Amino acid sequence: MTEGGSRRGVVFAVLVAVLAAVGVYLTMWPESGGGVENLPEPAGATRTVASGREPVAEPARPEATASNAPFDVYSYLPMTKQELAAAADYAQRFTAEYGTFSYDEDPAVYGDRLKGYTTAEFSGVLLRTVTSPGTVEANRADEVVSVGAARVKEIRQINSASVVFVVVGTQNVTAKSGVNERTAEYAVTLIQVGAEWRVHDLQPADSGQEGDEQPSETGAAG
Repeated sequence: MTEGGSRRGVVFAVLVAVLAAVGVYLTMWPESGGGVENLPEPAGATRTVASGREPVAEPARPEATASNAPFDVYSYLPMTKQELAAAADYAQRFTAEYGTFSYDEDPAVYGDRLKGYTTAEFSGVLLRTVTSPGTVEANRADEVVSVGAARVKEIRQINSASVVFVVVGTQNVTAKSGVNERTAEYAVTLIQVGAEWRVHDLQPADSGQEGDEQPSETGAAG
């Protein structure tokens, strides 16, 4: 063999060896698509895998339901059940008395009856109202006789020393002009004087009276 043939033979042998090595390497490569995602991950690395499932919704909060335990509303009020009942009864008795009068009765006697229910401050205001000359003369001219009744409709305001009731007053009236029934709603303010209740104000319920500390002028009886 010539020198040139020997060189070609050596080169050919080297190429065969390289191709063989490449073939062995390729047989060791993973059979999947060969993308970057198939490469081994470095130690300690984390991956986020997308999921086709919808996120799980939080369960709805249960609706509030009434407890079966007994509910004592009086435990949330600034006075006891007995105190409130006594005040309501007092407001009803006063309103019934306010609607009870007769044309032949001395106005001062009528005023004194009402005075027994009221505070000292309010008694003067009330007396001026029910004994006003115009009211007295109108009742005498028509010979008005009124019998009153009352019932508490609601509590408008309450605190530890006073309460305002809305009281429905009814007057059964007999007069020369005829027989009729009159109904009116009053805001009656009671305050505690010592151990007793006293009426401190009387106003038409729709006037917005909210238990003012100072008594106001009232409407005339009858």
